[in-house]
Amino acid sequence: MYTPAHFAADEPAVRELLTAHGAGDLVTATTDGLVATLLPFVYDPDAGPHGALLGHLARNNDQWRRPVLGEALAIVRGPDAYVSPTWYASKAEHGRVVPTWNYVVVHAYGELVVHDDPAWTGALVRRLSDKHEQGRAHPWSVDDAPAAYVAGQLRAIVGVELRISRIEAKWKLSQNRPAADVDGVIAGLRADGDDMAAAAVGRARPAA
Repeated sequence: MYTPAHFAADEPAVRELLTAHGAGDLVTATTDGLVATLLPFVYDPDAGPHGALLGHLARNNDQWRRPVLGEALAIVRGPDAYVSPTWYASKAEHGRVVPTWNYVVVHAYGELVVHDDPAWTGALVRRLSDKHEQGRAHPWSVDDAPAAYVAGQLRAIVGVELRISRIEAKWKLSQNRPAADVDGVIAGLRADGDDMAAAAVGRARPAA
């Protein structure tokens, strides 16, 4: 991934995104070509030097059965948004502006390990559910469902673990623009109702 220095992300920001994210695209190269599946993941920061992403596939999804050629890739995205050149103060000054797209993305590469084990997938499903149910007035628990039903559901999935060996990350959030243009981008995104993207630009803006 092409990442100019002003768009590079530091390790704490990457870990925060991987911890807080909901899902990512698991991409593997096989003898039949590229295969991709959108999966919810849990990030385990203590599994190796870069951590691991833990998820599961439907048993009928044969991506887990296909031998992986080289590394597997997980693409995890943060906020992204169109940026209109009309938001830039520079437009009124000289007009030399064009549209662009702001985005936050992590490419995590590594070894894909399959866990065809109901105990492993059962623990993962609990972690996933607890992560996304926390803070709700009446959080759902795996134990709310009948045990026999849960056992049947677990037999229908297979666990996958991406043991991360390297990470490429890019926070493209108008850091290369003058301060007045950044102000315009934040205001424009808020006017569009995209508060998450606006907040991301605000957090990434260079110190004055």
